[in-house]
Amino acid sequence: IELNYLYFPAQLNKDNVVEEISTGPGGMITFKVHRKLLKMLEPFGEEDAKFGFNSELFNTVKKGKTLVEFSSPNIAKKFHAGHLRSTIIGNFIANLKESLGNHVIRMNYLGDWGMQFGLLGAGFEQFGSQEKLNVNPLQHLFDVYVQANKEAEDNKEIQLAAREFFQKLEQHDSQAMSLWQQFREITVKEYQQVYKRLGVPFDVYSGESFHQEQAREVVQLLQTRGLLKTTERGTSVVDVSAEGDMSSCSTVLRSDGTSLYITRDIAAAIDRKEKFNFDEMIYVTDKSQQNHFLHLFHILRLMGHPWAESCRHVSFGLVQGMSTRRGEVVFLEDVLDEACARMLHNMQQATTTKEMADPGDTAEKVGMSALIVQDFRGPLEADYRFDWDRILQAQGDTGVFLQYTHARLRSTCAQKFVPNWLLIRMQVFINQLLFDEVLYQSNRDLQPRHLVTFLTKLR
Repeated sequence: IELNYLYFPAQLNKDNVVEEISTGPGGMITFKVHRKLLKMLEPFGEEDAKFGFNSELFNTVKKGKTLVEFSSPNIAKKFHAGHLRSTIIGNFIANLKESLGNHVIRMNYLGDWGMQFGLLGAGFEQFGSQEKLNVNPLQHLFDVYVQANKEAEDNKEIQLAAREFFQKLEQHDSQAMSLWQQFREITVKEYQQVYKRLGVPFDVYSGESFHQEQAREVVQLLQTRGLLKTTERGTSVVDVSAEGDMSSCSTVLRSDGTSLYITRDIAAAIDRKEKFNFDEMIYVTDKSQQNHFLHLFHILRLMGHPWAESCRHVSFGLVQGMSTRRGEVVFLEDVLDEACARMLHNMQQATTTKEMADPGDTAEKVGMSALIVQDFRGPLEADYRFDWDRILQAQGDTGVFLQYTHARLRSTCAQKFVPNWLLIRMQVFINQLLFDEVLYQSNRDLQPRHLVTFLTKLR
């Protein structure tokens, strides 16, 4: 490779790509590429699976134990489509960290505690049916919660019953705990079916309920350290203002003595450090929770935990206009079914679609790819409008086209005597030389768009 420079740099370093650098007349600089890289002009084998990950770029990147908390839906509710982003973004981060040599713990921290379960428990006692629960568990729990919530707007008795039920849970009342445990087991079983469709595994299913006792200990520690203040309303707060003037406070205990989400999050973070001794912990949630995590990390530092600096919140924007042919949709399963159905219809209408053993399975996989790539195309923090026609296009920077490109490259590169074989391989080769830089940037900001852009250039 020859380049002509008017000004020759004082020093050019050789690396795992450039084997030799020499100069010639007229400022000609010649770079000699390692011959081993030309092996990329041949089909990849199992030994090439780590290509790009062993780059010198990663020599200064610390490796260790990474805990990624993602997805984290609320139990006793159907998987809301809004949790799709947390699930697939968290899975991307976990896969990336693992590929770069980190020991990764994938944690699903379920919303399985809190005042909403007081309302659900009280509602089930009045409106619930064990028979309906057995037939369609999550739908029935959803219906009960909606009805109880509506009744509670004007019915103070329902409001009181909800508070009493949650207090029973906090006190580990056997009857209340038995009903709550049933709700939790039903929900996890249903969620696992959705995760299977998305190809997302978890190492640990945790939840707010795991940290009830520890939350009480957190409150005591905050009290001991002089960090806990009582307001006129009887709530207990921690001053998280930069000036220490109580201009910004985080409530950790209600006036009735019950814990809050952040109280349990503090306890959970401390417990995870003790249990897993992570080197970094990454939370993946929507951007509406940015202040929550700023408060969480600040309180952990106030409590004397320097490892709070290794905790990170990866936030993302909202999806607007997500719907199916049946109208506005809330549940993720409906969106996945719609993606599969629309993709199957498109395949059946296309004149170029080849016969296949299981069209439904292919439509499912391509449909899932379409959803994921659509989500990963832009900056995570940005909101975007969901458009079925745009997502399932067979051309452009879509998941459908990426699947098509992958199949075309495998087919073409397997035929060594087609006229454009060497040209295609050279194009792929040149792009692959940038792969380590793409991985490096992805690891720095944890944004999947770099990889999507890279893949769309392999055409």
